[in-house]
Amino acid sequence: MRYSDVMADWLKDMGFTHCFFVAGGNIMHMVASASKRFKCIPVVHEVAAGIAAEYFNESNRTERAFALVTAGPGLTNIVTAIGGAWLESRELLVIGGQVKTDDLSRNTLRQKGIQEIAGVDIVRPITRHSILLDEVADRQSFTRYVQDGAEGRKGPVFIEIPLDIQGRDVDPEKLSEVEPTITEAAPPSLDDSALLRIVEAIRAAKRPMLLLGGGVHRSTTETLYDSLADMGVPITTTWNGADRIGVDHPMYFGRPNTWGQRYSNLLLQQSDLIVALGSRLGLQQTGFNWQQFAPKGRVVQVDCDAAELEKGHPKVDIAWRADANIVLTSLSGHELGDHSGWVEYCRLVRDKLPIVEQGNKTGEGYISPYVFVQQLSHMSSARDVVIPCSSGGAFTVMMQAFDQKRGQVIISDKGLASMGYGLSGAIGAAFAHPDRRVTLVEGDGGFAQNLQELGTAAINKLNLKIFIFEDGGYASIRMTQRNYFGGHYVGCDRMTGLGLPNWEALFAAYGIPCMRVGPGFEKDGDFSHLFNASGVAGFLVAIDPEQTYFPKITSRVTETGSMESNPLHRMTPDLDEELYNTVGRYL
Repeated sequence: MRYSDVMADWLKDMGFTHCFFVAGGNIMHMVASASKRFKCIPVVHEVAAGIAAEYFNESNRTERAFALVTAGPGLTNIVTAIGGAWLESRELLVIGGQVKTDDLSRNTLRQKGIQEIAGVDIVRPITRHSILLDEVADRQSFTRYVQDGAEGRKGPVFIEIPLDIQGRDVDPEKLSEVEPTITEAAPPSLDDSALLRIVEAIRAAKRPMLLLGGGVHRSTTETLYDSLADMGVPITTTWNGADRIGVDHPMYFGRPNTWGQRYSNLLLQQSDLIVALGSRLGLQQTGFNWQQFAPKGRVVQVDCDAAELEKGHPKVDIAWRADANIVLTSLSGHELGDHSGWVEYCRLVRDKLPIVEQGNKTGEGYISPYVFVQQLSHMSSARDVVIPCSSGGAFTVMMQAFDQKRGQVIISDKGLASMGYGLSGAIGAAFAHPDRRVTLVEGDGGFAQNLQELGTAAINKLNLKIFIFEDGGYASIRMTQRNYFGGHYVGCDRMTGLGLPNWEALFAAYGIPCMRVGPGFEKDGDFSHLFNASGVAGFLVAIDPEQTYFPKITSRVTETGSMESNPLHRMTPDLDEELYNTVGRYL
């Protein structure tokens, strides 16, 4: 058999069903083999293949997708997607073509073969494995490379295969594995003494809080849904864990973050014990001023990566390398004490601090992005897949104001926070869930960076609803230049030279229906019809270019030119003293 056929069979046996790709000469054997075994989706640009495969895998636990790209620009174009999956600890298998082994420069020349570049070296720091197969690998080795990216702390795997290796005739029987594949060791098994230490800490605490991160699986929280209420401990989630629990769950109290919900930030900071499960507690979660994270309490962190537990920020009192899903399941079986008074206080704070605050400026004829997102969340169904892009004002408003429903899938890529992720991610999610509506919300500046994939959505007739915040440019960059540089705008909108399309004409070019959305859209029958109809549709949301985005954590430029940030509980604008004393009782 041809080696490309053998590798494709192995991938099929490992559960792969979909392939996102851009064809090329140096990957021609793999394309031919994949096309006979998988649902192969051609995309316009390689970065879309990587992002789509990542979002497919993140939202679908029964099927798997990989990306297939050619040598040279095929690899360099997908690096952003590899970087994003690395930072989010997500599975992404990228198979890349390479020139024939005789044409490899092997780092002695800048280039020998046509389109040759040292792809393995470029992505090695942001992959679990970055391998050049300049000889045929047996099944055991190949399987180990692939599976390592899907187990433990997940991450991208890049396998680069020269053209002559792909097309080589091999005997598959001689390449079959002879013993079980050894993958990365799982976190240690449950330590009863460590678990009891956390149980006792929760029992002793007066104001405990659970913080569920992306390392806690959707299936875990769904299985434990009623038990989480019975535990009687308030629950918050990270942005990567946003869909683990519905907004109406009796123990749910928001998403704390540097761009988090004000009430949730205040509650987290007043806790005397934070139990963080499956969260790396990065700076976006703790705030840049991490020294003032949990100022009134202790921190318990459960994570699968020892390096995250030992990094030194924030200060962690109990660090445990373990599977957060097993720990949460075990905690749910223990009596954790009576914290009803604290729960009632959490509800009081939530009631006093509505998500949509009144201090933002929205010009006449425009719709407040916060009001829009709240209305959209109410009109969404529990079966929707929601993609809140990954950068800018549209992203932060979605993560602050969207009221998630139990059963929804919500995926973003906040670590790299790259513009242009939304459409490609939504395409991957739509292929992962062909029977569900996928809703994408992205800013016009970010959407423009990968708008070519409208063709992929249209030709595949995906059930995808695309909302573009139309404010004429980069809202978050404009806001930064307004707040810190006195409104000296540079390259952030049409007025300063940023070229953006006529959106209605663009959607029309792809044969996609499109309509404008303004105040009162939720009562518009035409909107309701298009939103609930099957297929691709575009919606242009009229956002004021001078729209303000509060609450937020603000920073100031010090005399040395560095930035100093407020802690999580000090969001701008300040609350009046009487209200702050009510909702910040324990600060």
